[in-house]
Amino acid sequence: MAQAAKIISVCNQKGGVGKTSTAVSLASCLALEGHSSLLIDLDPQGNATTGVGIDKKTVQKSIYHALIEDVKLSDILRASCVEKLSAVPANEHLSGLEVELVSVLGRESKLKKVLAQVVYSYEFIFIDCPPSFGLLTINALTASHSVIIPIQCEYYALEGLGQLTKTLHLVRDNLNELLEIEGILMTMADFRTNLTQGVINEVKKHFGNKVYQTVIPRNIRLSEAPGFGKPIFLYDKDSEGARKYKEFTAEFLSQNQEFTKKEILNDTVSISN
Repeated sequence: MAQAAKIISVCNQKGGVGKTSTAVSLASCLALEGHSSLLIDLDPQGNATTGVGIDKKTVQKSIYHALIEDVKLSDILRASCVEKLSAVPANEHLSGLEVELVSVLGRESKLKKVLAQVVYSYEFIFIDCPPSFGLLTINALTASHSVIIPIQCEYYALEGLGQLTKTLHLVRDNLNELLEIEGILMTMADFRTNLTQGVINEVKKHFGNKVYQTVIPRNIRLSEAPGFGKPIFLYDKDSEGARKYKEFTAEFLSQNQEFTKKEILNDTVSISN
């Protein structure tokens, strides 16, 4: 039997922390290095969709239709601007989904069942979560094996981490016992200030080896790339932002060399039956 993909949510309830940049950049870099990847845009803003070269205004069927109307994911999948990277787009249709799911039986597991359709077609599946702890994020965490948490190097960085880790524990205890923290990525670092290093030290004190060694700097080219509908590696592969996300991808891969699929295979079979 083919191996199942590892499913990873990129999640933080705070906006503006580099969440979508991280999801797009990691998925793109893995694809460019030959690892077949799928990017699920679960944010009604659709920024991950445009970030991989898909015009969300032209999207007729999105992740919304898979979750609400049971449209097959194969009818929604779109090719991105990166070879070996497919995407499931999102647009404004998704904004009302949480209200529509309230009365649906098994509403927290809708995405998990949808992803069972394609879990053997990719090595990695990334879910770009909305900046909230609503039903969309709960669906993502229920469907995932792990979560990457981007944290901005700023004074209030740790403020929301308590609530986030509490939510992860609740999901693990009640909906998904396999869920774990894949890692914490420090973003938007400005090493000209003492604050940046202080925040990094504080996060490492709380989370130890769960914090990636790679730190993503503030970089104007990273900010510009989404406006051109390109991941940073296609927009400016020689930029500091591209170099650091490539470094992060290498660190991610080195930590996943021993990734085994046995538990995931068993779990996926039970979903589809």
